[in-house]
Amino acid sequence: MNFIRTRLNQSIRTVLIGFTCAILLLSTAFPALASGKTARSNMTAPSSMTKGEAPLNDIIDKSQDVIQNGVPSMEDVQKEANKGLNEVQGSADMDKMSRPSNSRKAVSIEERIKTGLEKAEGKK
Repeated sequence: MNFIRTRLNQSIRTVLIGFTCAILLLSTAFPALASGKTARSNMTAPSSMTKGEAPLNDIIDKSQDVIQNGVPSMEDVQKEANKGLNEVQGSADMDKMSRPSNSRKAVSIEERIKTGLEKAEGKK
């Protein structure tokens, strides 16, 4: 009787260890399945590998220009910064940013300050 009980315990342990190893292997190999997300919920179009190459080449050209010609003057920096959002970013992704002009819910900083001051004064 003891022999049967010992063999049964050993086989249950073996099955549990094998099951645990299989779960660990699958959760490591397939993180999307481990997180509970389906493949269709995360489907996006693959991006091009060379999509970011053009902006990087521009940055490299500007960097080499600064190395060869020295530090630009304040006027040059301001002129470059006025072309877009700032000197470094230029106008990149300007259309993707939320502003009061392109968003229904966006509130300008002036409106936020005004409502904050009104709340502080107790008008609202």
